[in-house]
Order: sequence, then structure tokens, then C-alpha cells
Amino acid sequence: MVIKTFNIDEEVYKAFSAHCKKNGVSMSKRVENFIRDEISKLKIRSSVKPIESLGKKSATSHSFSKYC
Repeated sequence: MVIKTFNIDEEVYKAFSAHCKKNGVSMSKRVENFIRDEISKLKIRSSVKPIESLGKKSATSHSFSKYC
């Protein structure tokens, strides 16, 4: 287990926090599951691969590009 810090818009955080509390789920576990799903989509299974091996993609090709 590692502890990481992310910068998230306050309103987004509040809305997600309220959703998780209402549904009795862990925010950390939901974020972890999201990351696992994204990794599966990239077909990275057992180890972290160098960025170069993920293919050349533009900065706008991922699902959160509008937030970056």
C-alpha cells in the first residue's frame, strides 16, 4: 500500500465524496479500481512498462484529456 497525493478540483472532490459516503464505498478503493480498469484497457498486466512501450499517443487521447 502506498499513499499518494493528487490535486483535484474541490467541487469534484465534494461531489465524489458525497456519492461514496451515500453508497458506503471507499473513495480510495473506487480510485484504485478506476486505475486497474485503465491499466486493463492498456493491456498492461503484470508489470509497469516504460511510457515508450505504451505507444505514441497525443496528449488528448486519454479519457481525462479535457482535465489536463
